[in-house]
Amino acid sequence: MRLLVTGGAGFIGSNFARFVLERYPQDEVVVLDKLTYAGNPRNFADLQASPRFRFVQGDIADASVVEPLVAEVDAVVNFAAETHVDRSILDAGAFIETDVRGTWVLLEAARKAKLRRYLQVSTDEVYGHVPTGASKETDQLAPRSPYAASKAGGDLMVLAYKTTHDLPVLITRASNNLGPYQYPEKVVPVFVTNAIDDLPMPIYGDGGALRDYMHVADHCVGIDTVLRKGTPGEVYNVGAGNEINTITLARAILGRLGKPENLMTFVPDRPGHDRRYAVDCSKLKALGWDLEYTFETALNATVDWYVANQDWWRPLKSGEYLEYYQRNYGNRAALTK
Repeated sequence: MRLLVTGGAGFIGSNFARFVLERYPQDEVVVLDKLTYAGNPRNFADLQASPRFRFVQGDIADASVVEPLVAEVDAVVNFAAETHVDRSILDAGAFIETDVRGTWVLLEAARKAKLRRYLQVSTDEVYGHVPTGASKETDQLAPRSPYAASKAGGDLMVLAYKTTHDLPVLITRASNNLGPYQYPEKVVPVFVTNAIDDLPMPIYGDGGALRDYMHVADHCVGIDTVLRKGTPGEVYNVGAGNEINTITLARAILGRLGKPENLMTFVPDRPGHDRRYAVDCSKLKALGWDLEYTFETALNATVDWYVANQDWWRPLKSGEYLEYYQRNYGNRAALTK
């Protein structure tokens, strides 16, 4: 296949582009990315020498850029999104523009090109807080943050194009990812990079929020499985089945780095903070997908990568990042000791 990977300069998208080129010697990948703060060409620097890889800088909400690219490919895998809950609380507008309107522009291009497959990469956050059990793909969507609402809006638009236009769409909804090239605003890299420098690790509320952490490589295999084996019009959850709270996560990172637990700093909770997410992945497993990483092996590999690749993340933790960090945390967590 020839794939258009939108948002391919970001964390999960760049890992997926690399996975495809390594797994399928005949496949070609075109990456489209706007290169916002979280898009980084260094994330795919090792791919640029390949004749099967091409990068185009552009916005998925710009039809003049999107339509010619979609017309050239067999399938679209859409990673392009504003993704950070805290940023969506500070500024929801950008999330609506990319996650909803950008998705619509891609779908329109896919409809006109009579695309073979369109896969929307979504999130377990669209299900909202899950006090017990695990979310199934048929559960009602109940997003509780502007980010989750924007992703839910994109998902509903995707499914509407299946019903209205019979577009062969697929959706994956994944739990929290960890691994290489994740921008250091998300919980794992902010904890790891702060701890490396003996800076406070800001933990929301009482640290009891439960999340399911999955290595990005396992997520990439899950997406690929759905892309090639999934039934059009269907949604597939992707997760690791972990129940890890923030304190457990922080302690595991500190233990791996040999740092003291007094770096854990409790700060006022995020507004509307979902206490727990959990997804039922039996539908995806029925297609033959399974995990390679445990939580421990996934986290250790991630921590070790950030230790070994400080030349990648240190330049990112300045300028725009510091401005965001101060806006989000304010006086809740000191930037320096």
